[in-house]
Amino acid sequence: MSKVRTIVFHEYGVPSEVARVEDREIAPPGPGEARVRLLAAPINPADLNVLEGKYATLPDLPATPGVEGVGLVEELGAGADKLAVGDRVVLPHGIGSWREAAIVPAESLHVVPTDVPTEQAAMLKINPVTALHMLEDFVRLEPGDWVVQNAANSGVGHAVIQLARHRGLRTLNFVRRPELIDTLLKAGADAVLLDESDPEEQIHGILGKDRIHLGLNAVGGESALRVARSLAQGGTIVTYGAMGRQPLKIPNGMLIFDDLRWRGFWVSRWYREGSTKEERSKMFEGLFPLAARGILHTPVERIYPLDEAAAALIHAAQGRRGGKILFGAPEVVAQFSAKSPVP
Repeated sequence: MSKVRTIVFHEYGVPSEVARVEDREIAPPGPGEARVRLLAAPINPADLNVLEGKYATLPDLPATPGVEGVGLVEELGAGADKLAVGDRVVLPHGIGSWREAAIVPAESLHVVPTDVPTEQAAMLKINPVTALHMLEDFVRLEPGDWVVQNAANSGVGHAVIQLARHRGLRTLNFVRRPELIDTLLKAGADAVLLDESDPEEQIHGILGKDRIHLGLNAVGGESALRVARSLAQGGTIVTYGAMGRQPLKIPNGMLIFDDLRWRGFWVSRWYREGSTKEERSKMFEGLFPLAARGILHTPVERIYPLDEAAAALIHAAQGRRGGKILFGAPEVVAQFSAKSPVP
């Protein structure tokens, strides 16, 4: 048995107040298992919601947060012969990645190519995968087609813009703050509008005779209706988040006269129920080269060691950040700090 530093919460509440750093014992890897040391793991909005007790599914307490990350294989149990010590791997879904090391089934791991930056590999599993499936699974899109989305400056929003551009699709994006417009245009967005009332004339000027058949909603309320009003008859709106904490209120006419389809997507369900190991492997094989080439890239503002959990969670809860907040191993924190020194 050995002890590893682990972020644990015993009750729900303010994330920075309920998260504690504790030493937890783990056994050596058994048959078919691997010991994986954490390299980097992001703090996602869903992680904060879990700590607050406000997510759709909540773990039994005490629990360790963290839905994704990347680690280094340190030791292998008998029969885990498809991996090698020293491999970097994507951590399995639902492991609770905010820990120094974990014992996991070897077959659940995906080896990360050496040319993918560690911090980008740590963030591939949730936001880019959500974006990918929403672009692929609901409407058949051809190069030149438009997609409309709100929360375009979110992690998923950035991934939608990047993947759409790579596929020759065009994006119409709603944001809440004017300073985000230039940022997203430089990131590859085709059009960016403020998420405020009556954008119809602006949208018509942008689209001309084109029509939009896929809309993506992460906000709810009036923002979701603006996305829906941008769609052509028979279009589909996919809801994957509720950042505005406002319910969907669907006007009858959007169903009767516009025949809009209202769908939902939850990436955790896809991992747990909707995919096989082979499908997940194929998906990552497609995403890794995009991350290596910088086509898929998520900005990082700071990487914290696990022992600074409270400071990291306070930072992650702040608005107007310039990038994601991650936990990282000491060498990853040091490398990032050398490139991007904290003022």
